[in-house]
Amino acid sequence: MTQPFRGSVLEATLERITFANEDTGYTVARVDPGRGGDLVTVVGSLLGAQPGEALRMVGRWGSHPQYGKQFHVEDYSTVLPATVQGVRRYLGSGLIKGIGPRLAEKIVDHFGVGALEVIENEPDRLIEVPKLGPKRTALIAEAWEEQKAIKEVMVFLQGIGLSTSLAVRIYKQYTDSSIEIVRTEPYRLATDVWGIGFKTADTIAKAVGIPHDSPQRIKAGLQFTLSEATGNGHCFLPDQELIAEAIKILQVDAGLVIECLAQLVDEEGVVREEVPGDDGEPARAIYLLPFHRAEISLSGQLLRLLRTSADRMPAFASVDWDRALSWLHGRTGTELAPEQESAVRQALTERISVLTGGPGCGKSFTVRSIVLLAAAKKAKIVLAAPTGRAAKRLTELTGHEAATVHRLLELKPGGDAAYDKDRPLEADLIVVDEASMLDLLLANKLVKAIAPGTHLLLVGDVDQLPSVGAGEVLRDLLTPGTPVPHVRLTRIFRQASESGVVTNAHRINSGEYPLTKGLPDFFHFNVDDPEEAAGLTVDVVARRIPAKFGLNPRRDVQVLAPMHRGPAGAGALNTLLQEALTPARADLPERRFGGRVFRAGDKVTQLRNNYDKGANGVFNGTQGVVVEVDPDEQRLTVRTDDEEEVEYEFTELDELAHAYAVSIHRSQGSEYPCVVVPVTTSAWMMLQRNLLYTAVTRAKKLVVLVGSKKAIGQAVRAVGAGRRHTGLAHRLQATPG
Repeated sequence: MTQPFRGSVLEATLERITFANEDTGYTVARVDPGRGGDLVTVVGSLLGAQPGEALRMVGRWGSHPQYGKQFHVEDYSTVLPATVQGVRRYLGSGLIKGIGPRLAEKIVDHFGVGALEVIENEPDRLIEVPKLGPKRTALIAEAWEEQKAIKEVMVFLQGIGLSTSLAVRIYKQYTDSSIEIVRTEPYRLATDVWGIGFKTADTIAKAVGIPHDSPQRIKAGLQFTLSEATGNGHCFLPDQELIAEAIKILQVDAGLVIECLAQLVDEEGVVREEVPGDDGEPARAIYLLPFHRAEISLSGQLLRLLRTSADRMPAFASVDWDRALSWLHGRTGTELAPEQESAVRQALTERISVLTGGPGCGKSFTVRSIVLLAAAKKAKIVLAAPTGRAAKRLTELTGHEAATVHRLLELKPGGDAAYDKDRPLEADLIVVDEASMLDLLLANKLVKAIAPGTHLLLVGDVDQLPSVGAGEVLRDLLTPGTPVPHVRLTRIFRQASESGVVTNAHRINSGEYPLTKGLPDFFHFNVDDPEEAAGLTVDVVARRIPAKFGLNPRRDVQVLAPMHRGPAGAGALNTLLQEALTPARADLPERRFGGRVFRAGDKVTQLRNNYDKGANGVFNGTQGVVVEVDPDEQRLTVRTDDEEEVEYEFTELDELAHAYAVSIHRSQGSEYPCVVVPVTTSAWMMLQRNLLYTAVTRAKKLVVLVGSKKAIGQAVRAVGAGRRHTGLAHRLQATPG
């Protein structure tokens, strides 16, 4: 325990941050008091201070039994440096976009200690600096002004605990209105600014004096509860469940919540609709407006496609199937099994069809056969998948170029698609692989862009985890009573049955414990302690697999964790794996953001849908590799699995997380030569059959489980938490033909 001394003031330059907790803002840093001595350790909430800044810190000196003398920061402010060395360090720290260490040196060599005054008051004079032209000068002046404005917002927000990145986002969203909106409409932030949820907005609201029982607060809490539900996959919540959850969050009387919910319905912020409940009795469903519209639109568009008399592949309505299948056999050298043949006929004659089945059951060969036959009749074929990796796999399988669904639809900034009902895709056959990943909103955009008469084939494994986004479209389409024709492949082919990966995937899906002895491609390292499991996972990835199988630990091996938190969760494993695979180097630029450090070579994943990045947006779960960290321009470049280079401002790095280890949910649609799965009792509540099944089916060649037999047994036994709240199947069943 640290023993604090009396209150004091410390003025120093922030040299480096050694630890930062993203959730609490607690920071451990090293500062230079500028007296020619050693660096000093400071601890506390530094709320957005960046290396290079001169800080005036108020707090107390203390002594830690392990780490020695420390300064405990209770409050701090930034001050402009007053020495040439300080100005050079400040300007070269990356605070001002466009000024890196080399340019900072030139500016300070020219203007001396007055460099900051020149940038502030006479920015046109920067052109006096050798090799600094008018365009760069203007950009630096603009960046300085923006930094000043953001600092003003930060000063206001500092007392209520917001980080720099959120202050920057608030400023970019509202510019000069930022402080006014934060003071008077703080709950708007939860809707408008990514990274700010209801809890943060509620903290701000309390600080600016909005009452605990204010209707503004209660309505925001209801909308937040619905938004959280969509984040957990639900399209709606039953009204009683919504009210109960909102009361827990808001800590107010039920009467107030019911009254404010009625007002929200009247104001058209949410929709109330009667739907069949789980027990068959009517239930009142409460939807956020976009999800209600999307569900009605998707069901209507599906029925429109199913009922049309138009047919863009009429040749297959009267084809000689014996002859066609004989021709196909001659091309592929393989005969279709009866259920595969049924799937081929269905896809080429029905306007919408679904093909599902587990690994090794011939989905890929069936799709290839469908594409070959359609191409033989000169059909215009369009292939797509939700992720770049899945699209690449589809291209390799069929020999036809496949795109991500987002790129196919040419999504534009804001999320609107270039193709829709009025401008449909030019296609006779559209095949979408990994369709279990299609959420309600994306499926609606896709189906809206399909012309009547076009054949749509959705291919996926319905036993995998449902989509990350709201809905479970593939499962809804396969619900008994819906009018969508489908084939489920069940026969495991002989070659596939020799694979331990395929065998165990089916065993897990049937509720049987996987075989872990005597297989060349499926291994289990039995370890009970979660921390030991984490250490062993890193050793398996970084050393054992490369040594035994020759696989590249970054490119070919993916760690899939049941959850993010915990000693063997994705968060902790990412830190350990980064240290093992992409350690810090003196010649390697890096950027710290919150608790993460980004370096060139890092595997990363996108954390939210961002329609403004890349050619057609970058989406939650997209993976890539950091190819450049540019301290001067304050940006980082990622090459995605879609082979697109996407730039991120340093202020946007909360959109990225490391992906050496990812949650199993995030691995959907991807396939890797090898997956390593830590399965420990610390993830007990998350251990479910479809979770482990999804992890195992992501591997092409090799699976390694690291953890306890007890945890694996729990995952195999636990069937899951039940269906999501969706109304799509009901809408399809309820509409007469």
